[in-house]
Amino acid sequence: MSDVKRIGILSFAHGHVNAYAHQIKTFEDAELIACWDHDAERGQKNAESFGIPFIPELNQILARPDIDCFMVASETNRHADLVIAALEAGKAVLLQKPMAITLEDCDRIIDAVDRTGQWFSMAFQMRCDPQNIKMKELIEAGAIGRIGAIRRRHCIPVLFSKAFVEGPSKWHISAEANKGMFFDDATHPIDWLLWTLGRKPVSVIAEIDNVLTDVAPDDTGIAIFRYDDGLFAEVFNSSVTHASENTTEIYGDKGVIIQNHGDSPSCGIKAPGAIALKLFQSDKPELGWQDLGMPIPAGHGERIHGVARPFIDALKAGVPMCTAREGRVSIELVLACYQSAETGTRVRFPFE
Repeated sequence: MSDVKRIGILSFAHGHVNAYAHQIKTFEDAELIACWDHDAERGQKNAESFGIPFIPELNQILARPDIDCFMVASETNRHADLVIAALEAGKAVLLQKPMAITLEDCDRIIDAVDRTGQWFSMAFQMRCDPQNIKMKELIEAGAIGRIGAIRRRHCIPVLFSKAFVEGPSKWHISAEANKGMFFDDATHPIDWLLWTLGRKPVSVIAEIDNVLTDVAPDDTGIAIFRYDDGLFAEVFNSSVTHASENTTEIYGDKGVIIQNHGDSPSCGIKAPGAIALKLFQSDKPELGWQDLGMPIPAGHGERIHGVARPFIDALKAGVPMCTAREGRVSIELVLACYQSAETGTRVRFPFE
């Protein structure tokens, strides 16, 4: 097989795929081959932008022998059918989050991955962020000891934007296509928790609602996960946040990790003298807060673009960035958050 990975695109519904495609155009070991979209106008427009052919028939592009892997970036409720079709056509798949609307569709994808043996990975940009990678390394090295509490804020301002709620991205606010904004975006920090800690929580209690707008099924949610060792992990996700600074707080019995400027509003408007990542260790109090010297992204787009290189590297290595089963866990956890919010009760895992 050639060292150059040949990439096709199935749908441009989710804008992140455009960022990946722009980066791939600059790589020597990957190239864009062709694209398809059920929205022919959208597909043709993007095909012209990237200088690749638009293939109007799905079966026709799936049958092309010159495509190694498809990036699937359709509306969320179309994920399972497109992924399964690509896998059964003998193609590898990179899937935009969230994995699917239902656990049943997640299981259909997992079954197809197992049956076909094809490479499959979720595209979670938090796993590619240098700050997040460093925090994971610090935790695994025991830099702050046993973790007692984590607070992770992951926000966007999009529901304040008329262009978002009325333009090409408006499918995001459709309950049929995408369930809700918390469902769409909280999967990022929820997957981050799974990846960082390497384990699932035992329960969750959550509140999800519209607090500042009424254009989507919901605009804000707060979830508190409990772990079997007593750890609290709070996830705060909002689609109505203009600006912020602090992104992550991790408290251990031997120290504290603070991350700043790690999401859309905080990357866009930076605080004076901003520090991306800092560490306090109780056995080194004389050092005070240690600035770990991590760069702050120039903007949120830099974080999204940052998925493309790890994607191609993982594809070449035959190792996914995030497995199908891990992708299912993020859906299980976020759906449990919705049930907790709807019923006012704590929900325990496994959740089916």
